[in-house]
Order: sequence, then structure tokens, then C-alpha cells
Amino acid sequence: MSTVSRDTEASRSRGEQHGIDLMQQPAVGLVYLFFVFLPLIFQPRVSVTTVIASLLACLAFLPLYRGGLGRWQPSAHARWTLTALIALLLLPLNPGANTFMIYAAGLAGHLLAPRRAVIIGLALAALTAAAYLWVFGNEPWAIGFVLITFVIGGMVLGGSIYGRLQSRRMAELQLSQDEVRRLAGQAERERIARDLHDLLGHTLSMVVLKSELAGKLIARDPDAARAQIAEVEQVARQALGEVREAVSGYRRGDFEGELAATRLALLSAGIEVEAASHAPPRRDEVDHLLSMCLREASTNILRHADAGHVSVDLSVKEGTLSLAISDDGRGGIRHEGNGLRGIRERLEAFGGDLDIDSPEGAGTRLRLSLPAGWRAEADAA
Repeated sequence: MSTVSRDTEASRSRGEQHGIDLMQQPAVGLVYLFFVFLPLIFQPRVSVTTVIASLLACLAFLPLYRGGLGRWQPSAHARWTLTALIALLLLPLNPGANTFMIYAAGLAGHLLAPRRAVIIGLALAALTAAAYLWVFGNEPWAIGFVLITFVIGGMVLGGSIYGRLQSRRMAELQLSQDEVRRLAGQAERERIARDLHDLLGHTLSMVVLKSELAGKLIARDPDAARAQIAEVEQVARQALGEVREAVSGYRRGDFEGELAATRLALLSAGIEVEAASHAPPRRDEVDHLLSMCLREASTNILRHADAGHVSVDLSVKEGTLSLAISDDGRGGIRHEGNGLRGIRERLEAFGGDLDIDSPEGAGTRLRLSLPAGWRAEADAA
């Protein structure tokens, strides 16, 4: 259980986007400002006023897109409203002003509640259609711009809402994981307290009583006092052995617990996990070995693999215990780092072996094998 409380390395979220979320990567979202100037390329004559107005519109939009400028921090409604106003003011000079309407829809989806954002998106679409028809009439190209605004604006609005919901789900998942770790840590502390009470409570009480008795017997019966002191020593040595065994058990990893911790760490990083364990009971030392190797492999995946899916399979075939860990990341491992070298050395100490298959761009597969001596004593008997 203690392995569940380790720190998770979570730095990514990979939810599939059903749309375009311009705010997912703000710097990249600004690339779409190119479409403000795209219609001007196809016009035979473009006035200097139109170019200057378009540049000023972009400059005015930047602080709204980024969330403010200096001490000026506009509200959520002010950001999308002023962005839509920029589009309406620029529209008579530049038909590419519909780009700002699309940005306004994206900001509404990113900043407001989903239902309200959808209503505002529909209102912006209707306003865009009315503005184009009023400024340019029933020109086919104007209707085309309106349709583009409807389609792209809808995709951006949907992507923004979906991205916001995904972020909220990830935050809720993180909170639930923090609570699980807190409860796991609390349960672990309570278990340790019970174990220490069971191990030392009775023993220390006996040591105190026998020490007091020996102190009373020293003057009138030294032999009996020495016998009591010898019993105190024996009880103390027995308690010391029990404490050492308990501490060794705390330090030893449990593979099922480590597998749960690994699943938690990978899922919190947005990595899908498929895990299966079909092996019978194992020796404590072997279980600890597998736990350490799984922890090291999952750490490498989180840090270096850039994977989206991980498979963990513990199985037995022809008496050989095998742990296969596969990912669909970048692959291309040419040299073993400290982590993989440590896994290999641990396995070799138990007579096992590590096989690495890591083609470039096709993920990595680790196969850890222990040919003999891994079964638990009770299972072997």
C-alpha cells in the first residue's frame, strides 16, 4: 500500500480533441491571425487604410486573447464581447474580419459555462451573417465567408468547450488521486502504529516488570536477579528481531501495490494502461525485485518515452516467470542508461535476464524473465 503514496510524475494530458481549441496552446492559436489578411491577397487593390486597420485590429486583439495587459485584466464577458466588436468594426474594410468572430466564439467556449457559450456562439453566428449581408449584400463570396464562419466557428467553439471539460475532469481526477494518496498514507501510518503496539507493547511491559523484579532481588538473591536479567536480554533480542523483520517488510515492495501505483501514475499523465497479472504467489524477494523493476520502467516511460499506451503483463510459461512492459512511444533505445542497467543487474543477481526491443519510432518492449527459484515456499511445497 505504501507504494501508492509515491509522487506521480504527471506533466501531460492527451485527451482526443473533438474540435479546435485555440486556447490549448495560446502561442500556436495566434497563427490563425493570418486569415485576417488572406482575403486581401486576392483583392486587385488594397488601400493602406485597410492594411493599417487590420494591423491595429490584431494589436487590439492580442491583450484580449492573452487575458489582459499590465494591470488591465478584462472580465470573461469583456474579452469575447470586445473581440466580436473588433470584427464588426473591421468588417466594412476587410472581409477577413470574420476571423475575430471565430476567436470570439473560442473565447466564449473557453471562459464561460458550456450552455451559455453555445447560446453566445449561435448569437455571434447570426450577427456575422447579418453583418455580411448588410455590408456586402447577397454576393456569393460573402455567403461563403458566412458559411466558413459557421463551420470553423462551430468547430472552435466545440473544441474549446471540450478542452475545458477535459481540464475540469483532469483536475477532478487529480483531486481524487490526492485524496487516495492521503487515505493510503493515513492507513499506512495506522497499520504501522498497530504493528509497533503489537510488537513492542507487551515486550516492553515485560522488560519493565522483569527489570523491577531483578532490581529487588539483587540484594537478597543475586542468582535469581541474574536469571531475570538474562530473561530480559532474551526478550529484548527477540523484540529486536521482530522489529527488524517488520521494518524489512515495510521496505519490501508488493508487486500488486506497485502495479496499482504505476497505473495511477500513468493514467494521471494521460497514458492508457493495460495490465494483467496471471502469476501464482512468489517469494518475497522476487516480488520486491519485480516491484522495483516495474517502478524503474514506468519512470523511464514517463520521462522519456512520450507514449500514449502502456501494456504490463506478468505471466508464467514453462516454469519461467516473465514480466513484459510495452509502450507505443518513440523507441530507439541504443544504449542502456542507469535505469535499464539497474534492472538488468537486479535480474542477473537472481539468475534472470532482460530483453529489450526498441525500434526507432515504434515503441519499446522490455521482457524480464526469471527461470527458476521464484515460487513462494508454500506454493512450491
